[in-house]
Amino acid sequence: MGILHESFTLSNGIKLPKIGLGTYQLKPGEETYYAVLEALKLGVRHIDSAIIYRNEASVGEAIRDSGIAREDIFITSKLPPHVKTRAGALRMFEKTLKNLGVEYLDSYIINAPGPFHDLDGDYDAGNVEAYKTLEELYREERVAAIGVSQFKIKDIENILTHCEIVPHVQQISYFIGHRQEALVEYCQQKNIQIQAFSPLAKGYLFNHPIIQEVALKLNVTPAQLALRFIIDAGIAPIPKASQPAHLRENTLLDFKIDPLDYKRLQDIVNDPRQYNDDI
Repeated sequence: MGILHESFTLSNGIKLPKIGLGTYQLKPGEETYYAVLEALKLGVRHIDSAIIYRNEASVGEAIRDSGIAREDIFITSKLPPHVKTRAGALRMFEKTLKNLGVEYLDSYIINAPGPFHDLDGDYDAGNVEAYKTLEELYREERVAAIGVSQFKIKDIENILTHCEIVPHVQQISYFIGHRQEALVEYCQQKNIQIQAFSPLAKGYLFNHPIIQEVALKLNVTPAQLALRFIIDAGIAPIPKASQPAHLRENTLLDFKIDPLDYKRLQDIVNDPRQYNDDI
């Protein structure tokens, strides 16, 4: 069974495909439509979206035109990071369903603990109110899993203290050289499944000599090696791609990394990016 047929099991028994397609910064219209359609044709069954990407309608159109049954596609969307009220969360959720043309989501998560311009601000009360709204949607079976994104340990502790359902998923930036070990270990102890956005460090890691050496040894690309590394860590990557060749490349991950080479990749600690996650 290949990687496209494999999944991680969330704490509530829901199956999350091990590889997905991220749609951040895909232009609405043809770029998003054809990227999603091609990914689905290749066998990808997780599409990660968000209302703030402004391309959900194109995502939904591609899903419908794919001819694949709705229940066979795992769809994630996100509550905008500045929305911290019950009324606002319900309104955004309904808009997302309308944009996508679906009746339920497989996963709905809070996009960030605070607005992107103020990620370190105090939004504890708002996050609790927003997350309790997600719990309502979960109990009503309008969403199959709920979670958070970019939450620090203290932000998750706030949710666990004041809410009832432990987040099923947490999305963070995670890639070779930037593994956020303390946060990942904490989430794994709580049985919160980690998903990796920016799994290729926006391409910045491709030139690392050790990554190039191991990829050459395995006859794979640096991108394929980086994605396999993440999956082997028990984490689900959601790389963005729009070109057919890159979309296909990101699905050809049925190879094994030698334990010694995996350790060498783990030992890389220099984050190649020169900017913050929110840029």
